[in-house]
Formats: sequence, C-alpha cells, structure tokens
Amino acid sequence: MKRKNNDEAVFPEGIDQALLDKAKAALRNEGVKPLTRRCVICNSESAPNSVENLCWVCRRLKISAWRDSDQQISAQE
Repeated sequence: MKRKNNDEAVFPEGIDQALLDKAKAALRNEGVKPLTRRCVICNSESAPNSVENLCWVCRRLKISAWRDSDQQISAQE
C-alpha cells in the first residue's frame, strides 16, 4: 500500500478554499510563539489571565500579601 503525500491530502469538495488556506497557514506557523507581555515586577513572561501584567509568581505573592493583611486587620479588631 502506498502512502499519501501530505501535500496531496484529499479534502471534501464543500470546503471553502480561503478557509483551507487559512488552516494550512496556521499549521505552518504553529511553532511561532506569539508576542507575550512581560511582568512589571520581575520582567519574566506574564500570566495569560493577569490583568495587571504580573507573572504567576508575582501574582501569587500579591494574593498572599492581601490574605496576610486581611488576617492582621481582623486580628486587631
């Protein structure tokens, strides 16, 4: 049995050629890393869900500091 060449892959007739070209381009650029934001504190890669542009380490430290300060305020009351 012969192997099919990847360039000659068979696609259903109903697929739009523009969509097919876009998908092929996306596969070619798969290894390219998108531009990432940098952490404002330590300049490492920013966490994707961070609104304040903090890396995951600085974000966790900030959350921990908030928890500690809240516990100190409640202990003083």
